[in-house]
Order: sequence, then structure tokens, then C-alpha cells
Amino acid sequence: MYFSMNLLYPTLPAAYWKRMAIIAIAGSLLAGLYSAVHDQLSYTLSPEYFTKLKAPQFWYADFGWSPRVFAAEVGFLAGWGVGLIAGWLLARVGLARLPDEIRRAATIRAFAIIAGVTLLGGSVGLLLGYWRTQTSLAAWSEWQTLLQLDDLRGFVLVAYLHAGSYAGALLGLVAASWRVAALASG
Repeated sequence: MYFSMNLLYPTLPAAYWKRMAIIAIAGSLLAGLYSAVHDQLSYTLSPEYFTKLKAPQFWYADFGWSPRVFAAEVGFLAGWGVGLIAGWLLARVGLARLPDEIRRAATIRAFAIIAGVTLLGGSVGLLLGYWRTQTSLAAWSEWQTLLQLDDLRGFVLVAYLHAGSYAGALLGLVAASWRVAALASG
């Protein structure tokens, strides 16, 4: 057995640490870049989502550059940590155990699964948001008042897009983990 899995104290050989770190860093960079591009679409649909909701949350990253650059920064900062955790989990589930020649392709496939399902989840979220904004937006009136939104419909579309993307990322991680675990055990 390559490593043991104790729920309280998981152990693995030190030889896997470097592999796990590389996979986690790759996941971090890919998720950050994906999120930066994703937030360009979000900014197009609702600049207010960033100026009135995200800007206060990420005030420290605002260097006074254009709002689009700031939206990309926010996206990267919101996504890199999720990617770091996803990469580490994939490495832990089995990527770190695979031989070099198999690990590279398996890592690319695992990240592609996550990206694809994330994209699908965001698309479903956007469609749900579009459908939801065709009816009453009364449920969002508190947000409109609190943030003084001028374009509530755009804000709601982006909220659904982001919720769908995060749900897709989670489902993609589960699917990729299942695939990696099957590959590592067989």
C-alpha cells in the first residue's frame, strides 16, 4: 500500500509531497486564470456586481487600474484558493501516486473535467438567472435597496452565474476525484 489514510491524521510518503505541491499550485493557477476570465463575462453583464458588492470585499486589491482589470483581479483572488484546495485533494486522492508518464495526462484530464463541469454549471446558472429575471424580482428587492442597484436584472444574472459556477466546480471536483481514484486503484 502506498500510503495509509487515517481520518484524523492522514499520512503519505515524503516522496509525494513535491508532486502534491506541484499539482496544487497548478490547480491554483488554472482556477485563478479561469476565474479572471469568468469575471470578465460577469463584469459585462453587471458592472455593479463588482463595483457595489465585490469592490468592498476586495478593497485591498484595487490599485486604481481600470474596472475590468480590477474585475480580473477579483476573479483571480476568488478562484486561486479554490483551485489550490482542488489540486491538493486530487493529488491526495491519487494523482501523487501515479507514475510520471501517467500522472501528467491524468492531471490534465482531471483539471479539464473540473473546468468543463464548472463551465456547464455556470451556463446552467446563467440560464436559470435569465429565466428567473423574466418574472418578478421582488425577492431581490432587499439587495437592490442595500446596494443601491440601478440594474437589478444584471446583478441577479451574475449572482446566478456565480452560484452555478461554484456548484459546477464542486461537482467537477467530485467527478474528477472519482476518475482519479479509479485510475490510482487500478
